[in-house]
Amino acid sequence: MKRITILGSTGSIGTQALEVVRDHPGVFKVAVLSALKNSLLLIQQAKEFKPAVVVICDESKYNEVKEALHGLNIKVLAGEAALSEVAAYPDSDVVLTALMGSVGLKPTIAAITAGKNIALANKETLVVAGELITQLAAQHHVKILPVDSEHSAIFQCLVGEEQNEIEKIYLTASGGPFLGKTKGFLSTVKKEQALKHPNWVMGAKITIDSASLMNKGLEVIEAKWLFNLEVDQVDVIVHPQSIIHSIVQFTDGSMKAQMGVPDMKLPIQYALNYPDRLKNNFKRFNFLDYPTFSFEKADMETFRNLNLAFASLKKGGNMPCILNAANEIVVAAFLEDKIGFLQMSDVIEQCMEEIGFIEKPQLNDFLETDKHSRILAGRLVTKSKV
Repeated sequence: MKRITILGSTGSIGTQALEVVRDHPGVFKVAVLSALKNSLLLIQQAKEFKPAVVVICDESKYNEVKEALHGLNIKVLAGEAALSEVAAYPDSDVVLTALMGSVGLKPTIAAITAGKNIALANKETLVVAGELITQLAAQHHVKILPVDSEHSAIFQCLVGEEQNEIEKIYLTASGGPFLGKTKGFLSTVKKEQALKHPNWVMGAKITIDSASLMNKGLEVIEAKWLFNLEVDQVDVIVHPQSIIHSIVQFTDGSMKAQMGVPDMKLPIQYALNYPDRLKNNFKRFNFLDYPTFSFEKADMETFRNLNLAFASLKKGGNMPCILNAANEIVVAAFLEDKIGFLQMSDVIEQCMEEIGFIEKPQLNDFLETDKHSRILAGRLVTKSKV
């Protein structure tokens, strides 16, 4: 029985993880659940799965959750700081970090320091502080098990290949809802269009990131740290069918790919129960449904966020942290109709130019960079005209 902590249990990844748990009651036991502000769903989940602890980050909803769970022997905590406390909860084997944004950094550090294996769905943690996180994981002999479909694909392709050198990895991208569109078209798009992803059902933030190709840029940075790669060993290829989830090319030229229908429950299940695979009733891939696979080069001139992500990774230091913080601000602004789709890249680029560069940042440097980048991005959004 694997005891699971789910940080972000009411989001897209968290709810799908609980579907996996529900389907395998003899394999998994929920130890901890947390939610940002969706108290009603958190209460519902807690009543069903009966964790030892729940966290509601929105402190104004503490009493509501506490009263609803009275008599169920479930400890209720509130506030963002409590996430780091429960991440180190002793009666848990795996911590699924499904939090949105850089808020996942401190809890992930707490979990690693406590010796917990990490099922990582919060890519921003490695984007912000990849070197720090991977060093801590090595120091505490902790496995980081990727949940992103692309990184899970690479991870699965590398099982049994530990002694073989990687020449390159190819992260596949669907291209999102605006594949092939021009800058002229993108200058007028609204959030309703950007939220209609052709293949994946995801939360609003990651769906916008997918539309702008920032999600793929963040995945490039994450891949560098997960698999100990150089920048020129990571490439992006657009594959609109989203069946090949990513590819590894080895030094002899041989390539391995992981394939399957788009379903996040598969990489979630694999990470939670690694190294063993579990039987399931997920939809199976049928080659006859996809007689043709297509591939094309990512358009980094039109979708500048991907180019900015590569630039931040090449620069290193705190630059990816700046990129990520600014992106979180502009995506929130776009979802509130405060900024245009193409203006998001403009704000991110200006933050990368103006925030002070630190070549060898420590944790406090990352936290300060994150704060100052958000402040500057907020100011630039206010000055923008949609």
